[in-house]
Amino acid sequence: MSRSPTARAEKAPPPAIRLSPDEIAWVRSMVIYEDDDLLALNKPSGLSSQGGRGQVHTLDELLFAFAKPGKARPRLIHRLDRDTSGVILTAKTKPAASALGKAMMARRFGKTYLAVVAPGAPEPREGLIDKPLRREEIGREAYMRICSPEADGAETAQSRYRTLSATPTAALVELSPKTGRMHQLRVHMASIGRPIAGDVRYGGALSLGGQICSRLMLHAAALDVPRAGGERLRITAPPPADMGAFCAGLGLATPTY
Repeated sequence: MSRSPTARAEKAPPPAIRLSPDEIAWVRSMVIYEDDDLLALNKPSGLSSQGGRGQVHTLDELLFAFAKPGKARPRLIHRLDRDTSGVILTAKTKPAASALGKAMMARRFGKTYLAVVAPGAPEPREGLIDKPLRREEIGREAYMRICSPEADGAETAQSRYRTLSATPTAALVELSPKTGRMHQLRVHMASIGRPIAGDVRYGGALSLGGQICSRLMLHAAALDVPRAGGERLRITAPPPADMGAFCAGLGLATPTY
């Protein structure tokens, strides 16, 4: 799921990254919305937002494809986990980055995700998961765990879920995080016995209905962005082809956003 990078202190701008023509064409093909201030992309699964390991470039570095001569590249307003696909927002100017970063920290954005979970529909079929989370580290890997509100390092975490389509094998759910903790949706769904398919870290199924689940079936489908004057902008991204085919094979109907 998404997490804001704005809480960290400002650092000196990184040196420009030299991209190949194929890389420039690839990241430009991800654009789903653009205006004078914003640039939104439909990030594919498998691409790290920032700080990825073992990759030639992260999305943050690929944003140099949009840099104007003598100007900085667009800035990420939030992040998505490496294996989560969908809408990710950047700001093209410093004032836009500042305003959107503050709005993200104030939880004024609306986020909608789609996820395939198993086995079958959650019980009840919709509800609010209100369970604090705590970050833990094992070696170089970071995890989130459910914890008591009084535990050291406990962070409030709330996620709404709603079942859209279900069979005895799996369900397609719509998820709306009210907070933005690392791995929040993944841990919360696992906590109610419905881990997200392909989520090796938190117990998700690696195959369902005879289909191999090759990646985390979590997609950022829509982002509601606050704008000046009280208006809101809704940016949507349809589920990628692999997720659509996976749902179809399970008999799950995918919505149109």
